[in-house]
Amino acid sequence: MPRSITVEICVEGLGSALAAGEGGADRVELCEDLAVGGVTPSAGAIEVACRRLAIPVQVLIRPRGGDFDYSEAEFEAMRLDIALARDRGASGVVLGVLRPDGRVDEPRNAALIREARPMSVTFHRAFDEVPDPMAALDTLIGLGVDRVLTSGRADSARSGVKTLRALVSRSAGRLAVLGGGRVTIEAIPDLIGAGLSEIHVGSAACRGGRTDPDLVRRIVSAARLEMRRAGEGGR
Repeated sequence: MPRSITVEICVEGLGSALAAGEGGADRVELCEDLAVGGVTPSAGAIEVACRRLAIPVQVLIRPRGGDFDYSEAEFEAMRLDIALARDRGASGVVLGVLRPDGRVDEPRNAALIREARPMSVTFHRAFDEVPDPMAALDTLIGLGVDRVLTSGRADSARSGVKTLRALVSRSAGRLAVLGGGRVTIEAIPDLIGAGLSEIHVGSAACRGGRTDPDLVRRIVSAARLEMRRAGEGGR
């Protein structure tokens, strides 16, 4: 079967989510306050986005910016936010908890994943801070995570393409590797060449600080064209 490409647009707020849908995005990650890397959006934004969009809405579950080692109160809030997202119609959640030493916190992530089902679960770019990415990938596979969002531990996904390729190989289809981090149209051929079938685009889809439907349309079109070329052996 020919490979397909999924283009996920990371959006800040309801207006940008609707713009991404208008532009033909395959999926959105709904966040607020991307200046700190994103935090959980409001219940109202989640519900309206899910009601108005015909594409999957993934909700970021992150109570604050900064590190990924959360207090008990923050962890309790994350569990409640997952239930809220599920009840408002989200198709998935995006989350990640690390231990103080930077490794994946298995018990806490397992609890959040249980709370999230039957929604899909993406482990976010906390992955890029773990000390051993291959060991972390194995842990996430064991936990049943559906995908991992990563730049390949580099400043951009294009710079991390070697690690992304290795992660795709090691995952062997047991979870999806979602390439993200300063993804531009120019980076798409390299990411598809690394074996990725999902890409995560943020600022490249924005104009004036807001997601622009025309830019989304261009990115989606470029990704589809490049995937067809790859399938035809044209790269």
